[in-house]
Amino acid sequence: MREHSPRYAYEDFVPGSDWPLGAKLVTAEEIIDFATQFDPQPFHLDEAAGKASILGGLAASGWHTVSMFMRMLCDAYLLDSTSQGAPGIDYVKWKQPVLAGDTLIGKTTILERRLSKSKPSLGFVKLHHALFNQNDVLVCELEHTAMFSLREPSSI
Repeated sequence: MREHSPRYAYEDFVPGSDWPLGAKLVTAEEIIDFATQFDPQPFHLDEAAGKASILGGLAASGWHTVSMFMRMLCDAYLLDSTSQGAPGIDYVKWKQPVLAGDTLIGKTTILERRLSKSKPSLGFVKLHHALFNQNDVLVCELEHTAMFSLREPSSI
């Protein structure tokens, strides 16, 4: 059986390009499930508590929002790439609450890229990610550098 060759490699991440992440409906059930396990603050567990808070309704934990983003990223292109992980994250900003019933729409913008000095088959790609709700309101943004193997290391 032939091994799958990833569709995306370092060479495909061209600075200035935008990559869509698709859409994700956020349900009350998943907000409560995530919060029960990982962030059991009242406004993540109960609609009334959420409405009584500054969040305005049953709100996803920021960490849940980032987890949903990661799934969107994986489904959009990461799982079909030469990804070698990331050395960290520069920042995460939660700009607006993500409420039950919201639909998240995401995109990645490629900021820059460079080849590794110590590993000629590896490149670093700086990425900016943005998640918007169904009203085109920015709810979360992240920035980090990811590592991708080159498709053809000797060609660059």
